[in-house]
This record gives sequence, structure tokens and C-alpha cells, in this order.
Amino acid sequence: MGKHFLKLPKMGESVVEATLTKWLKEVGDPIGVEDIVVEIATDKVDSDVPSEVSGVLIEKKFAENDVVQVGEVMAIIQTEGDDSDDQTNNEISENPEPPKEVEEVSIPEAQIFSPPDSLPEFESLSNTVEEAKAMVSNEILNQNSEFLSPLVKSIVKAEGLNEEEIKRIKGSGKDNRITKKDIMAYLSQRGSSPSSFKEKDIIINPSSSSSTVSTKSTAASNVIPNSDGDQIIEMSRMAKLTAEHMIRSKQTSAHVQSFIEADLTRLWDWREKVKKEFVQREGEKFTFTPLLITALIKALKDFPLLNSSVDGDKIIQKKAINIGMAAAMADGNLIVPVIKNADYLNLVGLAKAVNDLAHRARSQQLKPEEIQDGTFTFTNIGNFGSLTGTPIINQPQVGIIAFGVIRKMPAVIETSQGDSIAIRKKMIISHSYDHRIINGAMGGQFIKSIADYLENWDENHPI
Repeated sequence: MGKHFLKLPKMGESVVEATLTKWLKEVGDPIGVEDIVVEIATDKVDSDVPSEVSGVLIEKKFAENDVVQVGEVMAIIQTEGDDSDDQTNNEISENPEPPKEVEEVSIPEAQIFSPPDSLPEFESLSNTVEEAKAMVSNEILNQNSEFLSPLVKSIVKAEGLNEEEIKRIKGSGKDNRITKKDIMAYLSQRGSSPSSFKEKDIIINPSSSSSTVSTKSTAASNVIPNSDGDQIIEMSRMAKLTAEHMIRSKQTSAHVQSFIEADLTRLWDWREKVKKEFVQREGEKFTFTPLLITALIKALKDFPLLNSSVDGDKIIQKKAINIGMAAAMADGNLIVPVIKNADYLNLVGLAKAVNDLAHRARSQQLKPEEIQDGTFTFTNIGNFGSLTGTPIINQPQVGIIAFGVIRKMPAVIETSQGDSIAIRKKMIISHSYDHRIINGAMGGQFIKSIADYLENWDENHPI
């Protein structure tokens, strides 16, 4: 008989931990190859972890709602192979679990005593024991702040938390490690009542700070009526994470907006002319989204500072243009899949990428790496009939574009024969940008550039 160790797989460069949301197998259950054993969730996306072997589940290493680090063993599966215990031990030693928070603390030589013969010596020994306990306590606090994940460290840096504040937070993760939800819970209370945290620790209950509702259920799946007939709706885990992300973005960036109205009549007429041919040739629907992205990419090349992020007092101008597109999921939540190196795709490639990511976003089949590394985001709120909006920047980016609904509008047309009134297809475009590095002139010029590209669309543009 052998043993297989089911570990939390690597799910992208910036993902170092995940929350175990649901066990789909119990101890003693038979497991086949590719059977889903456990559901996990990161701050970006939900995922399933399948088994690579067939056998029987004999041990669970974590409970639901526990935070697991990448590479940690979540479960042990007994197989029919000939693996020996020695091989099992070797596998564990090659992939050791992270060090425990409490390590051996040596007591200075001056504090080592012989058995006491009198009361004064006994009191001295008691004092020494208390000093040793204090040393251990301090060691725990120091290590608690040392073993922070890269995600938690980035939040600590962005929010300006000092060492004393970190020490006061008691983590809910494995071995009492501080997790993202611990930091966010502390920040939410810190912002509302800073003085109340100077004399006490922050204790987070994992069962209350993380919802067990998967994004595969609706956002209103946990509804509690009260005596007045009102409904108390528990937010889904994804909704909580989105709320935290939005609050942090408003606290980080100095949001400012610019608006412009664009005449899309020429673009509208061109699309009407070619969309049937496109569907017949490519087997894909041809929406306005890839056309809008085309104009966005051209504007980002004209104003490369918009394709940046801010790290402290440094600006990181990105070489790659990775366009995030906000997409609605089946449960009503939003997710932002990313079109990587979008500037290398032609119109057909963009259309296929948009359709594929939008479809898999709705069916919750996106991979973790497909929602990472975006450099600029757009949202097509016109799909919901909205005229315009003021979207919140997707951190750590410095700008986001919202495209409104296309409407038939009366407009004054200037011609060589004089002015006339005609029906035109118009859209309002809004641009939210980070005023820390983007001033109003550049923010306005950027959105004007997008409108110009859309209004002057080549009527002979190939597809």
C-alpha cells in the first residue's frame, strides 16, 4: 500500500495561499483519478483540486475555512501501489511544511538554576520562569510578523501598518499566521475607531470572517428574515472580497473623472455591414467590445503613462498591454479576466478572446492566471443600459474606462453647405484615473484620443 499527498497546487505567480471552502470527499471515501476532492478559493478566483491517483481518502489535514499555503499537504490518499513508508517520509522531507511559529528559545546561561533550597531562591526561579515566558511570547510575536505572505505584506505596505500594529493582530491562519482577512478586518475597525485598538489585541474568528458560500451559488443564498419582514442577506465570499478591494482602492488612489461624448455612427454602420460575414467566416459573434478595445489599445500607446502602476513613490510603466474586461458572472458578481498582450492581437483575435473569456466568466471556468497581471481595465456598462458611470480603479492600475450605451441622438452636423440636424449614434465614455500621477490634462487627452479613434473608424477596415 502507498500514500499520495494531495497538495495545494501553484495557481499563479502572485497567489501564495487559498481558503479551503468545501470538502467534497470524506475520510473513507473511494477516490478515482480526476475526482474533485476539495474546493478552494483565493482572493481572485474559485477552483477545484482533483486527485491525480485512485485510492481511499484516509486523512484530512485542514478543516473548511482554513487558509492553506501553496505546496502544503491538504489530504492523504491511500493507494494500491507499492510505495513504502520510507518513500513517503522522503516525500515529506523534500517538501517540508513551513516552520512552526514557536521554535526552541534558549535561556541565557545566567538564568540556569539548581533546585531551590529556600524560599528566596524559589522566588528567584519563579521570576526567571516568567522572564522565559515573556521571551517565548516575544519570539512568537516576532515570528508572527516575519511569516507574512507576499499578498499580506503588500497590504501592510500600502496601508502603512507599523510593527506594533502587526504584533497586535492575532492571525486566524495555520499556526496563527496573519492572513488577508485578518488584515482587512483590522483595517476596517482601525479606520472607524483608531484609539480603541491601542490597548487590546484584535482576535479574528475564522468561522465568522469568511463565508462558506461558494461563488457557484447565488449572492442571496443565505437569507434570514426578521420579525419586521425584512431580509438579512449574508454576502457571498466573492462579494466580501470585492467590497474589500473597492474600499482599498478608494483609500489608495486619488480618484478623478473625465467624460466625453463620442459619435459612433461611422463605426456602427461599418459593423452592421460586416458582422454577418464575420459570423459566417469565424463562427463567432461580433460585438462592439473588440472595437472599443482596439481604440483603447491605440490610446494607451499614445499615452503610455496610463499603462502603469504605483509602488510607493515609484511609477512602474508597463511594457505589456494587458487589458482587463469586467464581466458579470452567473451569480451577479463581477470578475475581471485579462487579455494578455492585447496589442499583439488583430481584430479577429480580440473578438475570439473577448467571447471566450466572457463565456468562461459566466460559467465560472476561468483559470487563476487568466485574471492576473492586468495593466488597464475597461467596463462596458452600456450592456446594462447605463448612460455613463464612475468606475473604481482596479488596483494597482492607475486608470479604468467605462463605455456607456449607444443611443440614437439628434445632433448638429457641420458641412460645407451649412449646419443640419441628423440622427447620430452616440456614446458617453468616462475615465477614472489616479490623480497622484495622472493630471487632468493627460486624463482628458487620453479619453479624447479614444473618442477620436472611434469616430474616425476606417469604413474600409478589413476583418
